[in-house]
This record gives sequence, C-alpha cells and structure tokens, in this order.
Amino acid sequence: MTTPSNGSGGDDQSPEHRPDDTSPSEAESSVTDTAAGQRFVLHKPGGDPVKTGRNLPVAIASGCVLGALVFFSVFPRPELFTVITSLAALIGLRELNRAFGGKGVALALAPLAVGGVAMQAGAYFGGPEWLVGITALTAIVCLVWRLRGGAEGFVADASANLFVLVYLPFLLATWLLLIADPEDGQYRLLVFIVVTISSDIGGYFAGIMLGRHKMAPVISPNKTWEGFGGSVVGCAVAGALCVTLLLDGPWWVGVVLGLAVVLAATVGDLIESLFKRDLGVKDMGRFMPGHGGLMDRMDSLLIAGPVVWVVLSLLLP
Repeated sequence: MTTPSNGSGGDDQSPEHRPDDTSPSEAESSVTDTAAGQRFVLHKPGGDPVKTGRNLPVAIASGCVLGALVFFSVFPRPELFTVITSLAALIGLRELNRAFGGKGVALALAPLAVGGVAMQAGAYFGGPEWLVGITALTAIVCLVWRLRGGAEGFVADASANLFVLVYLPFLLATWLLLIADPEDGQYRLLVFIVVTISSDIGGYFAGIMLGRHKMAPVISPNKTWEGFGGSVVGCAVAGALCVTLLLDGPWWVGVVLGLAVVLAATVGDLIESLFKRDLGVKDMGRFMPGHGGLMDRMDSLLIAGPVVWVVLSLLLP
C-alpha cells in the first residue's frame, strides 16, 4: 500500500534532497554512510550524488510488510479487509486529532471513531446506500456532540469534523466498495493499489532524476512536471497490464483508469501537502519507519479510491 514517496517527485522533502542540476543520464544506486545513518543515494556517472531524502531500504521494507498484511487479509477472507481499513481509520484519526489540536481545533473523537468503523462495515456488507446513511448519521452526531462546547469556535470545529469524516473514513470505505464486488472484488482492489502505487513510484524516481520544472511551487515546492510525466507513464502501463491480466478487460480501459488515477493521486498529494502546511506539521506521525505517519502515505490512495471505483463501475460493470 505504500511507496518510497508520493507521486510527481515527492512532497515536502527539503530542497537539498532534490538538486535542480539532476540530469536524465543513467544512474547507478548505492548505499552510503552519512552522519544521520545509512541513506540510499542515486549517483550520476561522474556527477554528484542525488539523495532520495529518506532511508529508502527501511521505507521499502516497512512498506512491504504492510503490503503483505493487506494481501493476506484480502485473498483468504475479503471481509477481513474491513478490519484493516477500520484500524487505518482509527490510526489516521489519532494523527489528524494531534495535527488539528496544534491549531486549537477540537475533533469529536468518539463519534468519528465509532462512525468511521461502522462506515467500513456498512460499505462492505451494505454497499453505497449504507455508507451514505452511516456517514450522514455520523455527521449529525458530530455536530450535536460539539453543541456542548458553546458558540466560540463552533464553525471551525464543526468544519474540521466534517472534513475529517469525509476525508478519512468515507474515502477509506470506497476501498470496501471495490472489494465487495461479487465477481472480482479482490482483484479490483489489487488493481487499485498497484496502479496508484505505480503513480507514486514513477513520479518519485522521475522527479529525483529528471525533475527541473516546478509543478506547484507554492503548494509543494518539490513536485515537478517531469515527475508528473513519470506518474503518467507508470500508471498507464500498470493500468493496461492489470486490467487485461487481472480483470480480463480491454487494455484501453486500463489506460483510462491509469490516467484517472494519475490526476487523482496528484491532487491527493497536493491536498495533503497544503493541509500539512496550513497546520504547520512536516509529518503526520511516525507510524511507519521510513515513511512517517499513516496519513502521509495514504494521501494519493484516499483520493484515488473513489475514482477507481467510479471508473471500473462504469467501464467494467
């Protein structure tokens, strides 16, 4: 489920980790010792090293462990995936609560936690209708919960609660809508994860090796158009292969899916970057070694989930 970084060349890594003089020449990789410990470094032949900005071996290892946990919960008993997304909702809620707390914004933790878990089960066992119904009821309870705090700060707190409700448990629950498909739900979820991760990987390596032209410097200074191009290629290829091999669909559906995921994943990265900048945090937590918080690694996946569900529902009903 996770990757070394998010798409289009990474998010909030410091500028020295992505020098502008990176060229498209071939590179060899190695691990070098630094004052901060071992770091994975890409070297240009005869040129300066290009640092990846994080301990890449540790990031890959922790991502593989989490990916294996997801895989083995999906294929033996797909309903067990509701446990995975429920835990993700609770961990993410904890990270968001800490981030909002730094700005003096209070979240209705109890209603969000109970409703968030119920939304996961409702999406898998009841479908979109149950998901919408539980989301609406949770929103009402969150607003009522905040009434006891009085008028001061009510709009800010209520807005934050509704944002968290939609951004985290609701978007997470769309993953359950994918896996709940009676024909090939497990493979639809697998296609979603692989294609979205391909966007992140393609954007990451294209960004650090080729990145020169800034994409959104005000929001995320290290995102580049070259990284976005890497995401497009990675998603289109992964989409075509996954749809034909796993879903027995036409290759062009995979390309359409890949392009939709690229846009969704890039928007997800930018939303998360701007969100963290507004709250004044660099990482949402330290849940995963080499990755940061869980929310740091789910940004593109959260936005891409409903997009994949809509595209596959329309083109591969």
